[in-house]
Amino acid sequence: MSGHSKWSTIKHKKGAADAKRGQLFTKLSKAIIVAAKEGGPDPAGNLSLQNAIEKAKSYSMPKDTIERAIARGAGTDADAAAYETIVYEGYGPEGVAVLVEALTDNRNRTASDVRHLFTKHGGNLGTTGAVAWLFERRGIVLVEGELTLAAAEGGADDVERDGSVFQVSAPPEALAAVREAIEAAGIDVQSAELTMVPKTTVAVAEESSAKKLIRLIEALEDNDDVQDVSANFDIPEQVLEAVAS
Repeated sequence: MSGHSKWSTIKHKKGAADAKRGQLFTKLSKAIIVAAKEGGPDPAGNLSLQNAIEKAKSYSMPKDTIERAIARGAGTDADAAAYETIVYEGYGPEGVAVLVEALTDNRNRTASDVRHLFTKHGGNLGTTGAVAWLFERRGIVLVEGELTLAAAEGGADDVERDGSVFQVSAPPEALAAVREAIEAAGIDVQSAELTMVPKTTVAVAEESSAKKLIRLIEALEDNDDVQDVSANFDIPEQVLEAVAS
């Protein structure tokens, strides 16, 4: 499993702890509200909403909280109407490509915040199209324990393994079906979400550079408007675990 994939596992565990503080639930609710507002309240006919719900479930968001967010988006919620999706592209230490997805009601504020964080942590914000071509959107399911053929039967097309953790990859439209197939086989799902996966990676072996890069990613993820951060680094496992601890 690549350094980027390993970080996804570490990030999810850290995110589960963050959810206790409420910040993550607020971000997840915002994504559900906007998806329901833009594509309707029925997940069966709204892929964005379906995937937002899958991600919320991965972080153990209560069912009634999810339903309230859908209802807000389906109604005349003023907040949902105010939000817009913006993608920022830039580079971190060692030339690592960084893709930042945000939902904001004030694009000037968010742009200023994101630019400041890139600069503060040794990176720089680029122009539209600078790094997006290095990524593709995929459905990613993390499973701990033995994995059967259930994932493939659900529509998955790739599996990586790191010890007891399996990372199952699928086309975006198959994410919910893959999760359901795995759970139907009696296997617990750690997380299931739609994310941008790098097509190629940049090796970052120096601990000092790795530390700067992880600090940049964590700072971006801590911003209230940022929904997801993707980067194409490949940090050796022992270095990644050292700087992320």
